[in-house]
Amino acid sequence: MSGFVSFVSSGPGDPELLTLKAVKRLQEADAVLFDDLSSGPILSHAREGADLVGVGKRAGRPSPRQDHVSRLLVDYAASGARVVRLKSGDAGIFGRLEEELTALRAAGIAYEIIPGITAASAAAAAAGLPLTRRLTARRLQFITGHDVTGALPEEMNMAALADPDATTVIYMGRRTFAGLAAQLIEAGLPADTPALLAEGVSTPEQALSHHTVGSLAAYLIEHSGAAPALILYGALAVPDA
Repeated sequence: MSGFVSFVSSGPGDPELLTLKAVKRLQEADAVLFDDLSSGPILSHAREGADLVGVGKRAGRPSPRQDHVSRLLVDYAASGARVVRLKSGDAGIFGRLEEELTALRAAGIAYEIIPGITAASAAAAAAGLPLTRRLTARRLQFITGHDVTGALPEEMNMAALADPDATTVIYMGRRTFAGLAAQLIEAGLPADTPALLAEGVSTPEQALSHHTVGSLAAYLIEHSGAAPALILYGALAVPDA
C-alpha cells in the first residue's frame, strides 16, 4: 500500500502565516519531515503521536544529504503513511523541491504541493513596503545568493540584476553579497541604490535595517550573523517612500 506526501509550505516562521490547508495537513499527518526554519511553534499543529523528523539544511552546519531526505519520504509513504514534508517559506522557491518530487515520481508515490508565503513577501510587509510600484519597479526578481558549494553562482545575468527598474530579492546571500555588490556596481548599478537587510523575518528575532548596496556590502563583511537573512535592493527599499 502506498501513502501520500503533502509538500506543505510553512511560510517564513510565524505560525499565524500558515494557510488553513497547511494546518489541516499537519493535523492529519502520520509523519512530518520538517526544515529547521519550520520547527518550533509551527509543529504544535502536528497530530499527537505523529513522527516528527528534522531534515533541515542550514549553511555552515551539518545537514542531512538530499538523497537521504528523499529516501525517507519514499520509505514513509511506501509504508502507507500520510506524510507532510514541511518546507520553510514557499516550497517551490529555493527549497530543493524538485529533487524530492523526482524521487516520489520514480517510486510511483502520489503527492500535492501546498503553496505558502515566501520570505520576500513577509519581509516587504514587515518593512511596510510593496514589492512592485507603478513606473519605478515594474519587475520583480528572486535570486539565490549561493550555489551548491556555498559560493556566489557563476554566469549570473548582471544586466538584469543591475536594472534600476527592478526590485531584486536575494535569498541566502549574506555571505556572498559583498562579492555580488562589487559586480553589480561594475555593471552600472549605483552604489547608493537603497537596500534592505531582513533577518529572522516574522519571528521574535526579526530585525530590519536600511542600507545602500555599497554600505550593506561593507556591513556584512564585518557582521556575519546567524539568523536567516534576506536582502532586497532597488527603489522599493527606501523607508517611508
